[in-house]
Amino acid sequence: MLHLTTGRVGCLLSKQAVVALTSSGARMSSHGHHEVSDSVDMSQPMYWDRLDTPLPDRPWKDVLDSTDKSLKQEEKGPWTALSKEEKIALYRLKFNHTYPEMKRPSHEWKTVIGGMFIFFGITGLVVFWRGHYVYPPQPHTFGEEWQAKQIQRMLDMRVNPIEGFSAQWDYKNKQWK
Repeated sequence: MLHLTTGRVGCLLSKQAVVALTSSGARMSSHGHHEVSDSVDMSQPMYWDRLDTPLPDRPWKDVLDSTDKSLKQEEKGPWTALSKEEKIALYRLKFNHTYPEMKRPSHEWKTVIGGMFIFFGITGLVVFWRGHYVYPPQPHTFGEEWQAKQIQRMLDMRVNPIEGFSAQWDYKNKQWK
């Protein structure tokens, strides 16, 4: 009777704990936050550095500080008055990478080749281990001496003399035709 009651109490407590932990208030208070973190809205324009899309949907920097805002004001004037550094800074407000930076080769191929070598090395070790420790030794019938005796026996018995094995042997000269 006591066992049954303990089981019911445990079940009720576990259900209440699950409900309490899945409520949003418990999740927020357990992390010390008072608001839920923002998720990325994929329906809004996104910034992507891609070679096939020269103009992204939105600029690289959405939030501008005071220096960026003053630079944007200078952009409205004549561009001949802007220095090279200011033009580059304006470009970096709109884009993260230039085309040469996007086309720069990555060193990912080294990781891929290294992973392949590691895979082949481990595979070779497994094959060696299997051949040495798992498989039994080769039977004595695989030896060259045994096979030579077997061929001589087949020739002595004249196995398949018309078109087969014995047809290729010259019995007078004791050599292959």
